[in-house]
Amino acid sequence: MQPVASSVVYICLMIPVNFPDPVFRLKKENEVEFIFDTIRKQWLVLNEEEWVRQNFIQYMVQTLHYPAAFIAVEKEIMLGELKKRFDILVYDKNHKPWIIIECKARTINLNDSVLQQALRYNISVPVSFLIITNGHYTYGWEKIGIDLKLIQQMPLWK
Repeated sequence: MQPVASSVVYICLMIPVNFPDPVFRLKKENEVEFIFDTIRKQWLVLNEEEWVRQNFIQYMVQTLHYPAAFIAVEKEIMLGELKKRFDILVYDKNHKPWIIIECKARTINLNDSVLQQALRYNISVPVSFLIITNGHYTYGWEKIGIDLKLIQQMPLWK
């Protein structure tokens, strides 16, 4: 299956994301910056990918009004014999997996291999929507049967 025709299509169907004003708890220890993850309730090293992940979580909670209790972050899943971790999983109101979000550092290009990573996670955790983001760009697909349809906005919480 070739879910993406070309990167040119991406540009036309990018999902607009405006991160809310930050409300993060930050600290520095021995020249290392940490950010408090409100979902996991723990301090994490603030690297580029974590910056994207934490901002995207706040966007979902503050702007889209997704309930924080329905968001899982970096949970381990099995892909055959391999242990992997998804970045973000949002459950629907029936507590069924709804959206997988794969976050990359701002310097990482979003391409077919990033989408393929999200699709691999979708094998173990079937969802209706796949999102990839690097903080600058965000793209999404709705799964309709075995097909993927590019979407222009994040799914609305119902």
